[in-house]
Amino acid sequence: MEIKKRTVNEVVILDMSGKITLGEGTAALRNEVRNLLKEGCKKIILNLGEVNYVDSSGIGELVSAFTTTSNQGGKLKLLNLTKKLQELLSITKLLTVFEVHEDEQEALKDF
Repeated sequence: MEIKKRTVNEVVILDMSGKITLGEGTAALRNEVRNLLKEGCKKIILNLGEVNYVDSSGIGELVSAFTTTSNQGGKLKLLNLTKKLQELLSITKLLTVFEVHEDEQEALKDF
């Protein structure tokens, strides 16, 4: 998995591509979110438009990133879910947990 970080105003956007799976993918996501929180970044958007596969560990890591961010007073949002990922989050009832956006500007305005 590849993660590119960019900042718009005070919001950090992580453009992710590849697979979020047990091992490297989940570790990369976990480390990136924890490092941002250590640096004091409390507004995070995960752009998942280029993520082509997420396994159960990847779903768990998304939940963990959301929980860790919330517990530290921050907000984490999901952007550009693929159809497959949207279905997966719907089946697991996690769409009700995450704040999901289709449009980056809307996600940024919503902070």
